[in-house]
Amino acid sequence: MAEILSGKFVSEAINKAISSDIQKLMKKNITPLLAIIRVGENDSDISYERGAIKRCENLGIGYRQYILAHDASEEKLISVIEEVNNDRDVHGVLLFRPLPKHMNSTRIENALDPSKDVDCMTEASLCGVFTGKDVGYPPCTPEACLAILDHYDIPCEGKNIVVIGRSLVVGKPVSMMLLKKNATVTICHTRTKNICDIAKKADIIIAACGREGVVGSDYVREGQIVIDVGINVNALGKLCGDVDYTAVEPIVSAITPVPGGVGRVTTAILMKHVVDAAIKAAL
Repeated sequence: MAEILSGKFVSEAINKAISSDIQKLMKKNITPLLAIIRVGENDSDISYERGAIKRCENLGIGYRQYILAHDASEEKLISVIEEVNNDRDVHGVLLFRPLPKHMNSTRIENALDPSKDVDCMTEASLCGVFTGKDVGYPPCTPEACLAILDHYDIPCEGKNIVVIGRSLVVGKPVSMMLLKKNATVTICHTRTKNICDIAKKADIIIAACGREGVVGSDYVREGQIVIDVGINVNALGKLCGDVDYTAVEPIVSAITPVPGGVGRVTTAILMKHVVDAAIKAAL
């Protein structure tokens, strides 16, 4: 049986660390503040927003909601972003994506001040991830993957790590962040040949392809660590990952569950970034 790499304990450790930082900030009359910007009424956005608000309230982080109609103009959204950019009380901004098709996502995302970009929306923040420069913050989900490995004392240095997925949200940035930890990284995707053979040679697999149960028993071997980033809904309406958990768990050494794994840590990382931004603003 594999060791279950629960996100609960990782999240709790992060919360404990940032709670101490929040207390220090409050002694200086500073309350970390997250601006939440949502366009439309997407169910998944609303669900994540509720979770983020609950986490803010539990930790003592302030929040403001900016809710726009689905047919709001691009200029209206830009004006909201400019408002939070110029508000010294706002330390971090969460903008839900994807945006409506009538909006220029690139223009809108890059309108955000990178110092308040707590989930790597801007090109400047992505540049920071790829170059190692201190600009903005890395995406929360890739950082959550690394936080899980760190918490469970799973080293990356010198390890062969296969990342399945090449998006700018997870696949590419997590690969760059793993390289910074001196891992040897292979990125696989839908056009990769012999992907099962490549995956089996890995010490660690990070599945981030956005396809339900694609990583099966033919992808893995004994002794591997599997980090499942996927959040999918199966035919029964239940949350599941990119890994076929039932088939893979009996084979590998350790695996993250879905739900209760990477997703839980992702929200904790978002809160950490808001607090870190407040600390930087206070310097």
